[in-house]
Amino acid sequence: MPDRLVDLRSDTITKPTPGMRQAMAEAEVGDDVFGDDPTVNALEQRVAEILGKEAALFVASGTMANQVAVRVHTRPGDEMLVDGNAHVYWYEGGGSAALSGVTCKLLPGVRGIFCVEDVRSALRPADVHFPRPSLLCFENTHNRGGGSVWPIETVAEIAAFARNNGIGTHMDGARLWNAALAGGVAEADIARHVDSVSVCFSKGLGAPVGSALAGTREFVYQARRVRKQFGGGMRQAGIIAAGALYALEHHRERLADDHANARRLADGIVDLPGVELDPSTVETNIVCFHTPGRPAANVVASLAEAGVLVLAPGPDTIRAVASLAVSRDDIDYAIRVLGSRS
Repeated sequence: MPDRLVDLRSDTITKPTPGMRQAMAEAEVGDDVFGDDPTVNALEQRVAEILGKEAALFVASGTMANQVAVRVHTRPGDEMLVDGNAHVYWYEGGGSAALSGVTCKLLPGVRGIFCVEDVRSALRPADVHFPRPSLLCFENTHNRGGGSVWPIETVAEIAAFARNNGIGTHMDGARLWNAALAGGVAEADIARHVDSVSVCFSKGLGAPVGSALAGTREFVYQARRVRKQFGGGMRQAGIIAAGALYALEHHRERLADDHANARRLADGIVDLPGVELDPSTVETNIVCFHTPGRPAANVVASLAEAGVLVLAPGPDTIRAVASLAVSRDDIDYAIRVLGSRS
């Protein structure tokens, strides 16, 4: 076993801080299904305020948040327009088809970002032979896009086009906190363009579990019913909601450290032999680089032997993610290990 371990696999590997643990231990709780958990209620209200929405719903995971949104926005047999590398398509177990009976029309995004012409070209004439396009999804930041950030102007243009064509919009904002920080804007400035938005507390914010889904009061009322159908009703959930609430108030600004560490990693490995990396693609806390001529799985295994954990999302692609669990010194160690094994 290596003497040191630097885990860059994901920002989901973070653990609760002492302050967060204390907040969770002291949380006032009730029965959330009855609407009686004051900590859950406080979290939902705070999320709605931050996102500029009328209401929000606490759920167990980002996948649940997205799938509840799909169910509320669509009917069986409908079509969802989505980037071909989006989380809701790649990593949610075919949930849109299994849970909502929805097909996906894949859009040709560049690092997860498409344009209004891509959407326009994807629409088919209104005809009984074709599925009804009822939902368009954004992912911001985009995971498989390497943490790419959607320009607000592009979101606004596409959302307006969708609205004019009777299509609902949902944003998978699991890392919306990172997008807002990178763009120097408030989360609400981004979220106001879409009908619904999901956010995650257990990635960069460092809470142990939980996400939220926000929208109008009527949307959230319907989402609460679907959450129950999906088995997501929780009882004394204030214990975990307290961790999320603590993260919201104490860990959003420190995401700048993760962005700086990702930039430091990229700058430290960009000139290494056997590494192909465009530094301009490092916008937030995710660094994706290529290993031409070497299988990524072999590189992952070699780095793990030296105590640096990363993932391989493609045959010659490596992903490293900075997080609350990774210090600047850890980044420097990872750079040294990559240099010795490049």
